[in-house]
Amino acid sequence: MKFTDGYWMVREGMHPLHPAEAYDIWSADDAMTVYAPTSRITKRGDTLNRPVITVTYSSPMPDVIRVRIEHHQGGLDAGPSFELLGEDRVPVEIALEDARGVLTSGGLSVHVHRGPAWRVDFVADGRVLTSSLHKGIGVVDADDGTHYVHEQLSLGVGELVYGLGERFGAFVKNGQSVDVWNADGGTSSEQAYKNVPFYLTTGGYGVFVNQPELVSFEVGSELTSRTQFSVEGQSLEYFVIHGPDPKEILRRYTALTGRPARVPRWSHGLWMSTSFTTDYDEKTVNDFVQGMEDREVPLSVVHFDCFWMRELNWVDFEWDPRTFPDPDGMLERLKERGLRVCVWINPYVAQRSPLFAEGAERGYLVKRADGSVWQWDRWQAGMGLVDFTNPEATAWFTGHLDRLLGMGVDAFKTDFGERIPTDVVWHDGSDPARMHNYYAYLYNKAVFDLLVERRGEGEAVVFARSATAGGQQFPVHWGGDCWSTYEAMAESLRGGLSLSMSGFGYWSHDIGGFEGTPDPTVFKRWTAFGLLSSHSRLHGSDSYRVPWAFDTEAVDLMRKFTRLKLALMPYLARVADEAHTDGLPMMRPMVLEFPGDRGAATVDTQYMLGDALLVAPVFSPDGTAEYYVPEGTWTHLETGAQVTGPRWVREQHAVDSLPLMVRPGSVVPMGARDDVPDYDYADGVLLRVVEPADGTSTDVLVPRGGDSAGEPPARFTVRRSGGSVEVVADGAPGRWGVAVVADGAPWPVVWVGDGARSVTALPDLP
Repeated sequence: MKFTDGYWMVREGMHPLHPAEAYDIWSADDAMTVYAPTSRITKRGDTLNRPVITVTYSSPMPDVIRVRIEHHQGGLDAGPSFELLGEDRVPVEIALEDARGVLTSGGLSVHVHRGPAWRVDFVADGRVLTSSLHKGIGVVDADDGTHYVHEQLSLGVGELVYGLGERFGAFVKNGQSVDVWNADGGTSSEQAYKNVPFYLTTGGYGVFVNQPELVSFEVGSELTSRTQFSVEGQSLEYFVIHGPDPKEILRRYTALTGRPARVPRWSHGLWMSTSFTTDYDEKTVNDFVQGMEDREVPLSVVHFDCFWMRELNWVDFEWDPRTFPDPDGMLERLKERGLRVCVWINPYVAQRSPLFAEGAERGYLVKRADGSVWQWDRWQAGMGLVDFTNPEATAWFTGHLDRLLGMGVDAFKTDFGERIPTDVVWHDGSDPARMHNYYAYLYNKAVFDLLVERRGEGEAVVFARSATAGGQQFPVHWGGDCWSTYEAMAESLRGGLSLSMSGFGYWSHDIGGFEGTPDPTVFKRWTAFGLLSSHSRLHGSDSYRVPWAFDTEAVDLMRKFTRLKLALMPYLARVADEAHTDGLPMMRPMVLEFPGDRGAATVDTQYMLGDALLVAPVFSPDGTAEYYVPEGTWTHLETGAQVTGPRWVREQHAVDSLPLMVRPGSVVPMGARDDVPDYDYADGVLLRVVEPADGTSTDVLVPRGGDSAGEPPARFTVRRSGGSVEVVADGAPGRWGVAVVADGAPWPVVWVGDGARSVTALPDLP
């Protein structure tokens, strides 16, 4: 939201006030508080009829500083509030000097200057990261009776901004106006399903606005040298998070708001959906499963979309007896084939559903101010909305899901949760404006907590569309409704990259697109992209996405890339674990891995899959691929072709190929199996060692899986010395091997048997 008319004037109907000076600074209870009048006080009479802004600085953890700006402090806080982890305040160092007040937390300090103009600097490593300058803080009265609070933090020359949730426009947010407000707008608009009031910059810091309601961001779009964020009300709270690099910022942000849960290994396999409005029954599902088996395409999960329930009844959690007369038997038969099962749900209850009257009678549905049930006809006729602020309503909703788990369901696609009204009354008295975004958190948390309770930690997974800050704890999230075009494929990737810079560790999308039927070539190109994502799902709107619906070549590509992903599981399992332990995404924007490379800073048509693999999807019908390689000699994982950076590369790729480059100095462990996603990754592992530098040593961690899950991971140390590469193993079972590419050439593969602890690879071994 903009409050000014150009640089000099204020917008009509807006009446802002700004701190004129830090008149008084004092400390108490590990906090530093500033009393900031809105005009200079030079004599006693100036203290009369003078609005004052109170700004309090504290810290919830080292290297993070909380800033709370308040005009009038007497308002009521109806909630909800984001659930933050750790202490509310930690001990800090406070120095009240003649020229300034300084609060220090870890390596980050805030300097509040006492001079004749308002200035606050956030300082780390001996330099100013960002500042709140003249007219940076504002409290604004509007002619319509609303009141706003804003902050503006300075942007340095060339400083770039990322994040703010899943956004499908430009990856770099500079110049954009962004409203953090969940909406069901598809992937081709400025709206987003997953809005997160958090951004990070190339300046070495991130900012989390601790407000679950609508937060309006002006990223260099009101003042070109500042990022502004504003909310309606009398107060605003935000956190400045020191890095200095983007990975450390994400580690600290997710330590504050929650790390992604560990997802089951089977979830990384291929998911096949019935699609949405297609005609399907048990025979259709069985034919699809058999079709995948006959064509040797490994399948892990079968997803039943909306029409597993009877039309107009969503949700009643009952299988449609016309199409699925024996759901218990069907699920048992699917399980006998080694498959997992996911079913679609949403948090709405249609008027025709038997659960509507029950929920209305018991007070489980959100109400209007007059006590009536809130209803509308969009999506489902006369639908109501489950009130997850009511513990009994939550237990009622999840109780029906528990019954499905007892039948053999493994996961839920938690669709929707964005169209949350504000003209309602919540059971716990929550502020409706604050509940609009926060509802997605409560909805997905309720479902995920049930799965953890019934399946155990590490076995719970949802396929969620809506989210806000903290929602990364309940994975997985997918990109929503996109068209079946190259352009939609690219905008989906931008959304995923933006989400990954907002604390979310896993991300997926509909292979081939959702709306419409993709051209076969689009489907094939999307197949490679989808199966080199953290999670991979075939899903569409009104047409099937099984590969033989396109052509034989599509089947071959589905088989190839599915098996490639499963063979990469020793590597991907380690990367997935980093999402859980460190808050680092599996699919990483180039800037996250190469923060010092200005050439990587704006790239949004490729990504790093973990720290070692560069993936550049092909977005053109003629197979032209353009991608950026940072410094060093990069090697194609499959072909061995090499390119040296830093530079942009333009190549032609056949439909069964895409740039899949290994970072120089990396070790990529490849598994002995390519038919299932969960197996003992260390047994039979082949270490792909690519262009190790002389004198370097690299530690490689290979998690265990399958029957060996829970055992300590296998550890390998890879050292290069001159013309040889030595590998020392710790805890490696069975057979394992080493394949080296060095000095532009592949060396012979060396395999060792049971019990071998070390091996030396040479370029001239027979």
